[in-house]
Amino acid sequence: MDTKGTAVEINGFEEMGKCETVSLTDATDSKVENEREFWTNKVESLLSLIGYCVGLGNIWRFPYFCMRNGGGTFLFAFLVFLIICGLPMYFVDMAIGQFTGRTALHAWELCPLLKGIGAGVLLVLVIISSYYTIIIAWTLFYLGNSFLSPLPWRTCNNRWNTDKCITDRSLQIISNETSSNETEYGRMLPINLGNASTFPVKMVTSEEEFFQRGLLEVSEGLHEIGGIPWHLAVCYLAAWVILYLCLVKGIRSSGKVVYVTAILPYVLLTVLLIRALFLPGAKEGILFYITPDLRRLGDLQVWLEAALQVFYSLCPAWGPIITLASYNKFNNNCYRDSIMLTFICEGTSIFGGFVVFAVVGFMAERTGMTISEVVSTGPGLVFMAYPEALAQLPMPNVWSVMFFLMLLSVGMDTQFSHMETIVTALLDQFPFLRKKRTIIHALVCVIWFLFGLIMCSQGGMYVFQLMDWYIGLSIPVFGFIELLIIGWIYGTERFSQDVTMMIGYGIPVVMRIAIIFVAPAALLFVFVFAFGTYEAPSYGSYKYPTYATAIGVLIGTVPLVPVVVMAYRAIKNSQGNSFVERISNACKPSVNWKPGSKKHARNYQYPELKEYKTFWSKLKVNIFGRDCNKN
Repeated sequence: MDTKGTAVEINGFEEMGKCETVSLTDATDSKVENEREFWTNKVESLLSLIGYCVGLGNIWRFPYFCMRNGGGTFLFAFLVFLIICGLPMYFVDMAIGQFTGRTALHAWELCPLLKGIGAGVLLVLVIISSYYTIIIAWTLFYLGNSFLSPLPWRTCNNRWNTDKCITDRSLQIISNETSSNETEYGRMLPINLGNASTFPVKMVTSEEEFFQRGLLEVSEGLHEIGGIPWHLAVCYLAAWVILYLCLVKGIRSSGKVVYVTAILPYVLLTVLLIRALFLPGAKEGILFYITPDLRRLGDLQVWLEAALQVFYSLCPAWGPIITLASYNKFNNNCYRDSIMLTFICEGTSIFGGFVVFAVVGFMAERTGMTISEVVSTGPGLVFMAYPEALAQLPMPNVWSVMFFLMLLSVGMDTQFSHMETIVTALLDQFPFLRKKRTIIHALVCVIWFLFGLIMCSQGGMYVFQLMDWYIGLSIPVFGFIELLIIGWIYGTERFSQDVTMMIGYGIPVVMRIAIIFVAPAALLFVFVFAFGTYEAPSYGSYKYPTYATAIGVLIGTVPLVPVVVMAYRAIKNSQGNSFVERISNACKPSVNWKPGSKKHARNYQYPELKEYKTFWSKLKVNIFGRDCNKN
């Protein structure tokens, strides 16, 4: 490594000299500390973290990625990235949140130069929360219709159906002698229109028409926003009312709700899996899921999508993990919890994959299609393919109710965490508002409801797809910066001493190596390769115009602005005779960097380990650890 390093390496590895300490007991935010809430018990903490990480991506993104990337080959790459990248980042978020007892907005005082990542991730969550609730609204609409018999998405005689509607998916792949042209929905099917000559027409399943026309009443494109269907607006309002009632008392209410919302998905997934295993074709679907295609191991796309799935389903660097961990007791074993929660949450993705592919195998068997033709991603899997499969089971209403209850649970849990992160950050910034939490929650819900109404419009799906496509652009950058701060600026040895204060022992060598080298390298690979293989968004056959792409890029990059602005302010306000000195001082923890525990904060001292003269000695102590007081 270059011993000169970069500007951001100055404080971490080049300011370590003789063993000195700097007291941080003069922090000014004791009022926030005194009013900080905690989880009632350990179970609430674990269930809340599980509920946040186990989201809709585990149900609709993971199976699709697995299918198109070689089945078992993708599972192998997924597990590799989970261990080398997902676990270290999850642990960093957990430890930072628990140590500081603060949200992502305030937790990065250990490096004022880059603490803008807290504001950046908060901005990401504000944008996500504005459109995520529409998925809950869709789920409520399907849940309500699951009590009707017959299920409305299984018939073609409803007001929204067209003469192209079919209830048998296999009709979509009937050979057509008049045309060999294919569409994304299947082949063109010749029909007779009275005296008109026979010509091919695209046929559409009843499930798709229910989603596109019955629920969304979708328009022709982003240029045609259209009106707001009343049924969707009602469901959207109901979703926000439910969220408000569950969060009105903060963690005192959400901590109780997670007993249902975090556990229910596992119960329902297990019941669905048991039923699905007895379906014809289920075995073939599962074998397709777990059988590796060894030829794909050298395909970089497989590794990229495996890394993305870990990043988007485990959710490190998004902010809520820090916030949820901030409610833990100071001496909670966050290292053990991180390992356990990482494998529980991502094990859910794998477990859910068995359920999905068992059902998909049944669909392939029944329709005569291949499994790859049945599986789709995003709303297509959850709101079209899955309802179609469940409708073909005995007592279809029962299975549909169970499935959409499961979706409602995982969606609610994730949105709970998004909203709690934002509201708690606001209350930490303005402690006098804590006594008005009920009003603050109401105002936040109303503002988001009004802003998100555009998602209920006939062009709302195009807005939703655009925002969802681009909003994650900045998250790998935030993750990389987090690891840069802990591994290279603050230093893993200092961080290990902070962890020791909480749990009684420091960070193992393997975890230190992952934080310093492996995880940052993996994130850099993800960002560079994803950028190089970028594709513009689309929705079905609709291609977004250039101006929409520009808007999307703006949405994705705006969260990075606070990082730049706050870095400039930190350098401007720091002391030093040269630019390098000012950057060095801006990298040092502020007076607000201290334990969240009042007892430990009183005597907390930040160690300036200055006995290590060379770059390699500094690197060595950060990898292997050493107590400077013994030297």
